[in-house]
Amino acid sequence: MREALIFTAASLKTVGFYNFTLNIQYSLACKYLNMLATEKIKAFVPTLNPANAKQFYSDVLGLTLLSEDNYALQYDANGTFLRVTTVQAFQPHPFTVLGWSVKDIAATITELTAKGVVFERYSFVEQDDSGIWTAPGGTKVAWFKDPDGNLLSLDSQ
Repeated sequence: MREALIFTAASLKTVGFYNFTLNIQYSLACKYLNMLATEKIKAFVPTLNPANAKQFYSDVLGLTLLSEDNYALQYDANGTFLRVTTVQAFQPHPFTVLGWSVKDIAATITELTAKGVVFERYSFVEQDDSGIWTAPGGTKVAWFKDPDGNLLSLDSQ
C-alpha cells in the first residue's frame, strides 16, 4: 500500500487521467494516514497489586469490570476500555496518566473523598480547599492517585 502513495506529477500525466488519479492517490494517502482516526482507543494503566487495583477501580471509582485474568483487569470506562495491566515492576510517572471530564468537579471530589480518595496538593499551583486548581482558560482540575501511585485527574469546564 505504501508504494501506492509514492507518485510524481510526470508519472500521473502519462496515465492521461491526471485529476482522477490524483484524487484516488489523495484518498489512499488520507486513508493510510488516518487509519486509526475512527477506531476506538483503549487505555492502559499498570498495577503491581491487581487485588488493590480491582477494589479501587471497581468499588471506589465505580467502573464496570468486564473481565479479569492473570494479565489484567479490563473495565468499561463509559465506552472506553481500560486495561489495568499486572506488571512486575514500574515507577509511577509524575504526570497524569488517566483523566475524567466530569460535570460537577466539586461534587465528584466530595463523593470520592467520602470513599477515602485523597486529592493531591501542589505548591506550584493555587488550589482551593478541595484541591481544585483553576487553569488560565477556566478549566478546573484536581489530581489523585490510585493504589499504585498512578496520577489520575478530574477536570470540569
